Amino acid sequence: MSLDVTVAVPFRQHGSTRLGEGEFVVALSLDRDWFSPDQAKRLIDLAAGRGLVERDDGEVVATFDPAEVRIPEEFEPDASVLREQSAFEQILDACVAAGIEKQAAVAGINERQSRLGVTAEAAAVLFARANEVNVDDAAEKAKRSLAE
Repeated sequence: MSLDVTVAVPFRQHGSTRLGEGEFVVALSLDRDWFSPDQAKRLIDLAAGRGLVERDDGEVVATFDPAEVRIPEEFEPDASVLREQSAFEQILDACVAAGIEKQAAVAGINERQSRLGVTAEAAAVLFARANEVNVDDAAEKAKRSLAE
């Protein structure tokens, strides 16, 4: 399941948009038994990298409204939520979420990459923007990886 749903759970559990890092970790590891404490800390890192939370003086602060996130009744995240998505994967997911068929998106990205001679990430950004899909965060991530 998605990272945003997993991150919303501790905030909803405590009825807040701001939790101490320890509270957040306990909510996911001890209260829910979804992750080890180390994995819960990794989840905070991933969520911060995706712009879902910010760290503020030992606290984890939601940058979205957790009350607006639909959490399925029997929700339990799997280990894949701890895997950091590449910029390409984030852009492809955003295109699919915007209603573009996955195969069509991949074909369009591949065509741009071949025609322009750019990286897959750059081609994905161009494809998304041409289809009016907002991928600013993933575009920044792709830009940073090019600089490295």
